[in-house]
Amino acid sequence: MAQDAPGAEMPALPRLGGRRSSYRERVADALRAALIAGELRPGEVYSAPSLATRFGVSATPVREAMLDLAKEGLVDTVPNKGFRVTAVSDRQLDEYTHIRSLIEIPTVAALARTADRVSLEALRPAAREIVTAAVAGDLIGYVEADTRFHLGLLALAGNAHLVEVVADLRKRSRLYGLTALVEAGRLLASAEEHLELLDALLGRDETAVREIMTRHLGHVRSLWAAAD
Repeated sequence: MAQDAPGAEMPALPRLGGRRSSYRERVADALRAALIAGELRPGEVYSAPSLATRFGVSATPVREAMLDLAKEGLVDTVPNKGFRVTAVSDRQLDEYTHIRSLIEIPTVAALARTADRVSLEALRPAAREIVTAAVAGDLIGYVEADTRFHLGLLALAGNAHLVEVVADLRKRSRLYGLTALVEAGRLLASAEEHLELLDALLGRDETAVREIMTRHLGHVRSLWAAAD
């Protein structure tokens, strides 16, 4: 439970610009992605100033963003030190993945019949961004693009509450195995499944969509979540 020990590896978070009001939202999104990707580890204590250095902004928006994450149960505040990343058990991850499978697989499969081509094609840039992030080994960028893609896809079903539930489950998940996949050169194959899924949806192949989604979500509790 070291507190930003000297020389400790920190995640490469994006540098931010713009108005302060956008800092907090952008920082919170990047921190959530770092948590999900496992770049901020359970039990570790991180100070706002050290994280702010990575963002290239002041500590204030980072501290505010971390307080938002504390309200979501993703971190705990440690007085006079910073924020400790909360742990997620294997059982919790199994439960989150099970719920996601019950929701996402049939919902996305049905989109092969109901979603219009323009709306589906609008998601292709995000799918390509996922592939680009995988090639670059940018885990935070990968998780952020992956979140936009999947929540954008689910939104096509027209059920805002469904999207909200899945978004919350994604925030609570941890994908510690992503680093190992990058090092082994295996993350790209998972990334390319997003393009495969889009093509199946555009081809109105509901059976293929269901198979791809089942395989893709299976990675959440196998390849992507395996502790290193």
